[in-house]
Amino acid sequence: MLTHLSPAELNFLPCISFQGCESNLTKLIEKYWLIIVLAAIIIIFVFIINDNDFKKNEIQDQSSFINDLESNAEDHHAIDQSIIVDVKGEVNKPGVYEIDSYSRVINVIELAGGFTNNADELYVNLAQKVQDEMVIIVPKIGESSSNHSESSKIRINYATQEEIETLNGIGPAKAQAMIKHREENGFFQRTDDLLQVPGIGSKVLESIIEDIQIP
Repeated sequence: MLTHLSPAELNFLPCISFQGCESNLTKLIEKYWLIIVLAAIIIIFVFIINDNDFKKNEIQDQSSFINDLESNAEDHHAIDQSIIVDVKGEVNKPGVYEIDSYSRVINVIELAGGFTNNADELYVNLAQKVQDEMVIIVPKIGESSSNHSESSKIRINYATQEEIETLNGIGPAKAQAMIKHREENGFFQRTDDLLQVPGIGSKVLESIIEDIQIP
């Protein structure tokens, strides 16, 4: 038995046919089309931003990974380099030693068996960094004063810019030129090699020759 329903009550009943559902959906779209379009635009915009951020982060991660690899390769190469140092004088095992390039004089002295009982340790800078072809001379006690004039000379192959500037007639520009030439061409083998440095002429060399030591 069918119950009579008023028109108002019929509005609450679900659609009972495909045509009725389609009609209601069309009305909803026509009523809220602007909201639907805005929502779709926002969703697409958010998706594009997230995708760009992901790609940007991925590129940054790859770049950082490559930089780390390059840095590790450089560090590994630097650590693998070795140099040759000659140790003379009052050490237990004088001789030529191969050692890592980042080592200091104290490391070489240890390789050479340490100081003898007659060594004058005050004249050896144990904290100095070693360089390839370096000669380390450990004097005997009592001999230091006789060798003072030799030991007080500036060793051009190992001297810092400040030390080179203490030489007569040598300012910052000439000191930098010496160091640059040394780094690019290797150690000076004789005093005349200094004439190859820009700004160093025969007169300048003559004024400093008594105050420098090569090698």
